[in-house]
Amino acid sequence: MTTTPVQQHTPPVRIAVVIGSNREGRFGPVVADWLTSLLGERPDFTVDVIDVAATALPTALSYDPAPEVRAALAEVSPKLAAADAFIVLTPEYNHSYPAGLKNLIDWHRAEWQAKPVGFVSYGGISGGLRAVEHLRTVFAELHAVTVRDTVSFANAGSHFDASGAHRDPEAPAAAVKTMLDQLAWWAKALREAKKTHPYTS
Repeated sequence: MTTTPVQQHTPPVRIAVVIGSNREGRFGPVVADWLTSLLGERPDFTVDVIDVAATALPTALSYDPAPEVRAALAEVSPKLAAADAFIVLTPEYNHSYPAGLKNLIDWHRAEWQAKPVGFVSYGGISGGLRAVEHLRTVFAELHAVTVRDTVSFANAGSHFDASGAHRDPEAPAAAVKTMLDQLAWWAKALREAKKTHPYTS
């Protein structure tokens, strides 16, 4: 008698998309809406969006935050902690990434550890890639794993129409798929590894 193997259900990968700019007139939400629409087509992911512009974390770090800071952390920290993986959406300001994004990163540590990070960047001629390279060193210090392939938009405003739709979506959608496939592999592998051998730094 033969038996049918039991199919094990693999829970979806929970991704936190971090919108890294809080500058007035920022372009980030346009790119974020496009990105989350593609994520919505993937049944292997669930998505949380964390917007730096919607957080109220002071730039003065503290080991004993004031009640209002604890309240701000309570809005964002659980989402970071619950995530299996991250996509950081960053512009490039003066050859690097925004201060508000660094502040969000620095208020947390364990939430990033032993999780993969992908990047979507935008900017002028460089497409935000210099910001991404700086972020890789920051996340390495936090014991996170950054995936190789990124998605970037040089002269980003020219890629999207007034409604926020991408004018020529085939190539960037393919780039997103490559990045998401890498992110999913790492997220699942690290999630399973941590079940049997919790990560310590």
